[in-house]
Amino acid sequence: MKLEVGMKGTAETVVVFENTAAAVGSGAAQVFATPSMIALMEKAALEMVQPCLAEGESTVGTAISVTHDAATPIGKTVVAEAELVEIDRRKLSFRVQARCGEQILGKGTHTRFIIDSEKFLKKAMAQ
Repeated sequence: MKLEVGMKGTAETVVVFENTAAAVGSGAAQVFATPSMIALMEKAALEMVQPCLAEGESTVGTAISVTHDAATPIGKTVVAEAELVEIDRRKLSFRVQARCGEQILGKGTHTRFIIDSEKFLKKAMAQ
């Protein structure tokens, strides 16, 4: 499989106390947390591109800009979608959104870079 603009990937989760704002420390409400929404968006992008990469390669998130427009209570299912919109050598740009049913919870953009996992970890450990 080859990376191509237009590819889409999804990831989903059910809202539980552990991924609420109250649990992760981003607010007091027991609703789906913004950091949890962002992680789900990143997961959709990561899992979509990973099968297209060479052995030993992965991606790391380097930028995300999203809005969080609607609250989602415990028990609801959230689906994140990532669409690959640009490939610039090792830089991958995505359009991302999260929804609960037909309601869009948040949307924005996300950037990932393709890395050599072993070299990346060695460099990180040396710092």
